[in-house]
Amino acid sequence: MGSIGTLRESDLHAALKRHYARPTDQIEVAVDGYVIDIVRGDELIEIQMGNFSALKRKLPALLGNHRVRLIYPIAQAKWIARVKADGKTSVSRRKSPRRGTLEDVFVELVSLPELMAHSNFTLEVVLIHEEEWRCPRSGRGRYRAREWRVCQRRLLSVIEAIEFAAPSDFRRFIPIDLPAPFTSRELAKALQRPDYFAHKITYCLRNMDVLTVVGKRQRAWLYALHDAV
Repeated sequence: MGSIGTLRESDLHAALKRHYARPTDQIEVAVDGYVIDIVRGDELIEIQMGNFSALKRKLPALLGNHRVRLIYPIAQAKWIARVKADGKTSVSRRKSPRRGTLEDVFVELVSLPELMAHSNFTLEVVLIHEEEWRCPRSGRGRYRAREWRVCQRRLLSVIEAIEFAAPSDFRRFIPIDLPAPFTSRELAKALQRPDYFAHKITYCLRNMDVLTVVGKRQRAWLYALHDAV
């Protein structure tokens, strides 16, 4: 068991690592110059809380010689707890009205969609319930909301894990009743998401060769599933 890189580890990251780790796994060890969360035989398991763009060099460097599984948590439900400056004493706790969904993976996936075509790469999205701790900032903020900062994230429960091993696994995000060809705006309406979010989806799926541009309708690109063209 190693301990490289654990000094600044969040409770949520550590809890997910415990959830995924098996007794024979190696934890926090260096492979090809990079620290890996979990090494299981010939598979490297990385838990990334966000910011996929930070992995643009690391993942391609590892995929040439290793199978890599990237674990990404999405909070399906979240409770927000305010604690005192000591980081322990609770002040209040409430459930956030925001609910994360599987589609939220595109917020990060837009940074490296082309990796889904690599035979050594697997993305696993884990839906969780979490508690977010907010501590008071030092000094007085200009606005009340700015007087608190996120100081910790804690895992409450793991709900479901969904694996994406190939680009074709992402076809699930295109509603079967969506007429083809379609625009990003029509996809947004079908998914009940904002236009900008649908653009992230179509960008990713184009780069995975799941979607193909088949023309234009006025100024909007028209898309169809690749094998339907």
